This record gives sequence, structure tokens and C-alpha cells, in this order.
Amino acid sequence: MSELTHFSDQGASRMVDTSAKPETERWARASARVRMNPATLALIQDKKLAKGDVFEVARLAGIMAAKRTGDLIPLCHPLPLTSVTVDLTARPPDRVEVMTVAKVVGRTGVEMEALVAASVTALTLYDMCKAVDKEMVIEAIRLEEKHGGTSGDFVRSA
Repeated sequence: MSELTHFSDQGASRMVDTSAKPETERWARASARVRMNPATLALIQDKKLAKGDVFEVARLAGIMAAKRTGDLIPLCHPLPLTSVTVDLTARPPDRVEVMTVAKVVGRTGVEMEALVAASVTALTLYDMCKAVDKEMVIEAIRLEEKHGGTSGDFVRSA
């Protein structure tokens, strides 16, 4: 039918059979940005929002989300992740950058886990701050790089 691996020759949805692939170390890095009013970023940095430490809650949400990717994305394999990191960086005057890394020793990649972690981290930032800034914008959710597997490495060009 096509080169898309999640469809059979007849066009039916399917989970890709990875049983013949060797287990290898694989990792992926993804990012997202959240733009906001400068006053909102100042509240985050000063830890003056009523909901608490915004970065730590968002970090935990991103890690938890990566672990649940197989439940959220149809046809994604549930993976025994070996590591998930979420870094949040304030970029004054009006932006937070999210960077996530997911790792596994397995038969399929962790791009979706890294992307889900970045997405949910950004959504949690929004949720934590929406009472003071409804104009926030989540943008540029993207895979930055991935390593391991038969399709080879990928590094986004600058």
C-alpha cells in the first residue's frame, strides 16, 4: 500500500511487529516553547504563582506523560523507559524553553516519548499560569535528534 509502517498492504491499521529487531540503546531529544507575557515569566521565576513551583510540577508532568505514551498514542509500543529528563529554561523577557530526553534499550525508538514529554510539559506550564495569562502560546514542538535503530541517527539542522 505505502511506505507507512502502521498500515498493512490492505490499508488496515496495525501495530508494527518489532520482534525480529535487536534490542539496542536508543534515545531521542525533543523541544517546545511557551511564549507568555513578561509579567507571567517573572511570576514563574519568582515562584509567586498560587499553584506553587511551576517548573517542578511541569517537569514531573512531562516525565509521567512520557511513561504513558503507549496509552496516549494509538499503535505506539509501551516501552520500558530507562530515563526521561525534562529541562525548563526561562528566556526573558517572555519565553520558556522545554527540552526533553527519553532513553530505552529496546526494539523501537523513543521519539514519541520525548515529544509527548515536551508537549505535556508545555501544556502543564499553560495550565499552571492560565489564571494570569490566557494569551500564552505553545509552539515549535519538535524532534531535535534521535539515535539508535535501523533507520539511523537524525539531528535537526540549525
